[in-house]
Amino acid sequence: MNTTPPPQIPWQVTGNHWLALPCIHPADGAIWAAGVLHRGARAAIEFAGGAEFVEGRGEPLLRPSLRVDGTLRELAAEGIAWERAVQWLPTFTCTSGSLVVRGSVFAPHGRDTDLSGAVYTISVENRGAETVSIDIALEGTLGHRQMRVRSARPFPDTHRASVGANEVVVLEGTALPGVVAFALGADGPAAVDVHDGEAPRFSVRRTLSVERGTTRQVAFYLAAGPERDGAEATVAAMRRRGWRDLLAATREALRALEQVTGNDAIDRIVNRNLIFAYFYGCARALDDAHYYPVRTRVPWHARGITVRDWEALMWTLPAVQLGDAPLARELLLRTCELHGYAPGQGVHYVDGTLFEPGFSLEGAAAYALATDRYIRETGDDQIVDEPAVADTLYLSSDDIAARRDENVPLYSTEVTLSGAAVTHPFTLHGNAVVAQALEVFRRTLDEETAREVQDPEAVRAALLRHFASERDGKTGLASAVDLKGARAMEDDPLASSLWLPLYEAVDRTDSTYRRTARGLGATPTSLAQQCARLLGPDAPQVLQWLRRAPLDNGVAAEIVGPEGKAVANGGDASLSGLVAYMVWYAVHVLGVAP
Repeated sequence: MNTTPPPQIPWQVTGNHWLALPCIHPADGAIWAAGVLHRGARAAIEFAGGAEFVEGRGEPLLRPSLRVDGTLRELAAEGIAWERAVQWLPTFTCTSGSLVVRGSVFAPHGRDTDLSGAVYTISVENRGAETVSIDIALEGTLGHRQMRVRSARPFPDTHRASVGANEVVVLEGTALPGVVAFALGADGPAAVDVHDGEAPRFSVRRTLSVERGTTRQVAFYLAAGPERDGAEATVAAMRRRGWRDLLAATREALRALEQVTGNDAIDRIVNRNLIFAYFYGCARALDDAHYYPVRTRVPWHARGITVRDWEALMWTLPAVQLGDAPLARELLLRTCELHGYAPGQGVHYVDGTLFEPGFSLEGAAAYALATDRYIRETGDDQIVDEPAVADTLYLSSDDIAARRDENVPLYSTEVTLSGAAVTHPFTLHGNAVVAQALEVFRRTLDEETAREVQDPEAVRAALLRHFASERDGKTGLASAVDLKGARAMEDDPLASSLWLPLYEAVDRTDSTYRRTARGLGATPTSLAQQCARLLGPDAPQVLQWLRRAPLDNGVAAEIVGPEGKAVANGGDASLSGLVAYMVWYAVHVLGVAP
């Protein structure tokens, strides 16, 4: 498994479905990178001040600056304090002499405010005895542009910063046609400066007079477009709406996503990870405006923006569905349209092109399980009449049926959920998932086809019969078998035996299941496996562990240490969806006490 260690800087992260701002520096509020998804390139396109932006080396893309009566003041010279409004809007407060400076970064979201841009607001409160003249600016450097699927590749053309219409700075490459351009403007009259060079520098500056005892506010608008005219038009639209209306609408939309468990600490875990999965586990492509599921949009995760069916449908989608059922419906349809032509066949690019082939039972079965969960939780059973969903269910049913053993109602797979080759072709987790998928096929396919679907109870019975294995005189469950006597006992962290009750293969109180769960060891390394433990006998302890776990600045990391600190592949948006949903499920459905 490829892994990337998390960055040393605890970046503040925000964004919307259009624009990702994963690197806001906690020391001074500087924005080090801005990224969008581009369907035509099958990649994330990111603008930054330098190539080593993830580690905070070089120059930032945008940095706020403050001058008081002509003298430059360092924003954080006397300290800076951060808070995260609605679990998603980073806001800082700092002092500079008699001035109190507050800043906030947000990407508009909500009805009529879903724009491909972000807003940086700065307010200055004068607690001194005299009126002061202040210059507030966003200054920056365009020193790096890259496209990234998993690895980053710089664009070969020259960076360009120029002054556009209506006091706007435009950032782009010189090659035509370009794929992305950014535009930066202010909410009022501003001075705009551009300095050419290999890494052009620029600034947008507003000058204000702040009387004693008063507060003045300014806002800067950063917008993305497929080319410069579209980016400038989006700045104009944001100016027209005004930052206060955009902020109010965004806060209202974010509050509508929030879940309540009755425990503040658990609510923070659920909502922090839910909102991260909501915006970083799916994105709208700048060049066609459609939604696309991705593993994550942060640039420090080794799996990049590639995606497996299982991750999109069983990790990201359940969390999105908790907060926004209409978007969940659209994502389910999009996943079927993009990836349903080859269910379970491997890892995909965002546009559905196969990235890494390798058949997994879970991927093929995920479409049935996700459709069934959507119907149960929303009551919208008309979704099975959608051609994309119906065609995918028939294809996945056929693909699964082709994997059945000739003599035993068990099904073989080629790779595990991690993409590694299986030790033995028949896996415990894969067949448990298939059994539940077969139930869905029997209810949703046409009557004649449904009659040919394997009895799921026969699969569950065969599963318990062939995977039962004695260890130290006690019966447990093997993780994989070959039906010839060979078996593997080591649990697969991403496809753990702990998940069996979720797929109704066993009851949570079953003695064999509980014995298997307790035999897995207690030292966590895989966060996905920790989520599975919420179904097992140690669920209360795992919930307490999650309350204390720092993770990757509060969001999921694929590999964690014993105390829950991110070790590798942090900022995992799909896995954050699993964390949010399983914590919610443990409290609301299983009744695990927080």
